[in-house]
Amino acid sequence: MPVARRRTAGAAPEPVRWNRQRLRSNNEWLLLELLRTGGPSSRAQLARDTGLSKPTVSAALGSLETAGLVREAGTLAPDRGRTAVLYRADAGAGHVLGMDVGRARLRVAVADLSGRVVARRDVPNRGRTGPAVADALVATARDTLADAGLAESAGCPSAGPAAGVVRAVIGSPGVWDGRRRAMRHAAHLPGWARPGLFDRIADGLGIPVQVANDANLAALGEYTYGAGAGSSVFAYLLVGTGVGVGLVRDGELWTGAHGAAGEIGMLRLPCLSGEPTDRRDVPLEDVVGADAVVGEAWRFGLTGAATAEEVCEAARAGDPAARAAIARQAQQLSFAVAVVAAVADPELVVLGGGMGRSADLLLPPLEDALHRSCDLRPRVVASTLGEDAVLLGALATALESARLEVFVQRTASA
Repeated sequence: MPVARRRTAGAAPEPVRWNRQRLRSNNEWLLLELLRTGGPSSRAQLARDTGLSKPTVSAALGSLETAGLVREAGTLAPDRGRTAVLYRADAGAGHVLGMDVGRARLRVAVADLSGRVVARRDVPNRGRTGPAVADALVATARDTLADAGLAESAGCPSAGPAAGVVRAVIGSPGVWDGRRRAMRHAAHLPGWARPGLFDRIADGLGIPVQVANDANLAALGEYTYGAGAGSSVFAYLLVGTGVGVGLVRDGELWTGAHGAAGEIGMLRLPCLSGEPTDRRDVPLEDVVGADAVVGEAWRFGLTGAATAEEVCEAARAGDPAARAAIARQAQQLSFAVAVVAAVADPELVVLGGGMGRSADLLLPPLEDALHRSCDLRPRVVASTLGEDAVLLGALATALESARLEVFVQRTASA
């Protein structure tokens, strides 16, 4: 399914017709979110912060403690008066699983309900077929769950959210097709569009998985934890093996009518000055990204560079062929930024992905090219999350639903 709209922090469970049980549930949710976002607090302080009576706060905390959602966190001895018991949200009441599938790497992490990463693995992606990649992802996820002490709960329905993983989110290149339950347009992952692969992953883990475009998750990660924080409208430009854009407005993803918003890699690039005839009118994804930088460097005469990282190292050392390749890449990227600026009018564009590590080389010529070609000039900055943006966005997306899901399940059975 595509990434759901983000719920406003602290929002109560979905409203239903008023009754005393619903009021109690709303009070408990309010207190739990205050403890999660504000840290340990006493009954008296929670009453002051919420406007609820002290007896109401005490009753709600008692119910949350019985449900395993809060626990005592010590005491506070004031200058005068009685010692106060402090309470905190129990982050271990549930866990989420985030997965990032790239052509070169598989990244997997487990986080508790506070968002703290408790286990992580980053391994080469050696799969050359869709099923091989799916199986490698399952194996890596299982190893990560074992590192987190959750291996026995994975695939065990009776374990429940108290012991295992509540939500799992996968970030992948391409556009999610909910009808076929497959990822379309993932050109750099052969066989990845084959139906049944994500059901295979879910069956292998024993938990449902949610699938989303990697650039969209990177944008949410950057909004939640990185350079996009506080931006009303910003775009995340992911440049790695391929190229894609994630668009965030007021904390919510904009994915378009078919989930393909931001798939600029499919755009046909217009002719650029000095471009050979046989390289005109090609998809942007063919001339932007790690492979394209290496190809450009070879065409300009650089020998011995097999990766984009090596081309960038040569450019920093002053090699003219490497510098020319970087300048060409920046010119191509300026077209991508201009398209995004004209359509979405973001206040900020964040450059990330593998090529984002070379923002020191790319940004100056990119901004020069943008100023020559476009009157709309958003601020362009480097990602602060680097290649972790997709993985952190997957965790943030999973947590958005998991916190409420754990609350509902725990309080319903308490």
